[in-house]
Amino acid sequence: MNLPLKRIWSAVKYLLLLGVAALLLWLSFREVKWEDFVSGIRGADFKWIGVAMIISIVAFLIRALRWRLIMIPLGKKISRKDAWDGINIGNITNFAVPRAGELARCGVITRKTGLPFETVAGTVVLERSIDLLSLGAVFSGVLIFFWDSFGGFIDTQILSSLQSKMSVELIITASAVFLAFAVFMYIIYKYRKNHPVLHKITNIVKGVFAGVISGFKMPQKWLFLIYTALLWVCYWLMSYATILAFPEINSGLGAADALFLMMVGSFGWVIPVQGGIGAYHLIISLALYSVYGISQTTGVIFATISHGSQTITMVLCGAISLLAFTLYRRKTTR
Repeated sequence: MNLPLKRIWSAVKYLLLLGVAALLLWLSFREVKWEDFVSGIRGADFKWIGVAMIISIVAFLIRALRWRLIMIPLGKKISRKDAWDGINIGNITNFAVPRAGELARCGVITRKTGLPFETVAGTVVLERSIDLLSLGAVFSGVLIFFWDSFGGFIDTQILSSLQSKMSVELIITASAVFLAFAVFMYIIYKYRKNHPVLHKITNIVKGVFAGVISGFKMPQKWLFLIYTALLWVCYWLMSYATILAFPEINSGLGAADALFLMMVGSFGWVIPVQGGIGAYHLIISLALYSVYGISQTTGVIFATISHGSQTITMVLCGAISLLAFTLYRRKTTR
């Protein structure tokens, strides 16, 4: 695929994902009256929203420190500021192109340290895998301890939808993809020394594996686990602080409910649309209505302020880090 076609395809994918986000937003707001929405926004206690935003910045810092631990064994000096800038630039990039933020933050570290891009990408693969396991642990905890409260929503909105997708066609497709991948990897391994393209692919795979392996060589594994726990505590506190900002909600919801909404909201951020826009609003408002009987209007207001406050902190921190990185590039290219 030549360069013009790549650009056209990238633009098409961007517009399609933007269209999905717009559709999800429409589904969230379709029955919400504007005057009720504005009134609900004005009635929120923004003191607690400010607390949630401060906690989110702390979460960015913890994530940067945790990522740096994985990269330390790679042999290059990686400062806390480098990791911080990488995380923030990655966050802001995801609002432009979904999932591209992981590539952007790898590029920051590569430019700052000279480490191979593929090796840095391997550390991100490991970090995201641990995040996925952590989300699974939270999900399992909610299933075990709070099934009586949240089981209906989890069963009908999450588990049932997953089961409905486990059709014969999906299993056949997954098997075909796995087989094709296995054959592709065998071809690369068999002819890696004789073909320049396959040799390049082999080097990329080796680089990714080197980054993953570096995580298991980190000198402070317990500190990594502590950072991971603190990160999820921050997400929990952000959710609880947002609940406290709404008089219509906080009278009936507590810490356990904040944990549930944090978990549900995480699924909204995972959906590959720009910055979770629309997906987060829909799943949070649906959860509040299904579990607590809270009106769609109140649920959408809650989701909008929660998502909006996180977006503001991501954009502000990302813009500052992006400016610092741009000035660094100009300085080093002179």
